[in-house]
Amino acid sequence: MQYWDSMKLAQIIAWLLFAAILFVTVDPINLRPDSGLPVNVERFLAFAVMGFVFAIAYPRHWILILTLVIGAAFAFELAQMLAPTRHARLLDAVVKAAGGFAGVISAAIIHILIGHRQTK
Repeated sequence: MQYWDSMKLAQIIAWLLFAAILFVTVDPINLRPDSGLPVNVERFLAFAVMGFVFAIAYPRHWILILTLVIGAAFAFELAQMLAPTRHARLLDAVVKAAGGFAGVISAAIIHILIGHRQTK
């Protein structure tokens, strides 16, 4: 698979994750998948994976991706106010934002380490 193809695939996966997390965030509570993990761990991991994939998909746009992922954490939480069976909580948004931040920063560190390794 060529570099361009893998970047396109990562971009598609990133946006599909974005849409899936939005859906799971605002769908009726009884449709929410349950992994068996504590809910805050699920929130953190979902946004960490999304942030990581976005940062891999758009490696030259770290600040924009960080803004998108953290903004989505708060926007998705606010969107729950539109769903009658859901509730928006600041703590939930903070956990999601922290996960997104961790995912983006992890991808940035990996990208930097790989870049340094290739230049040696």
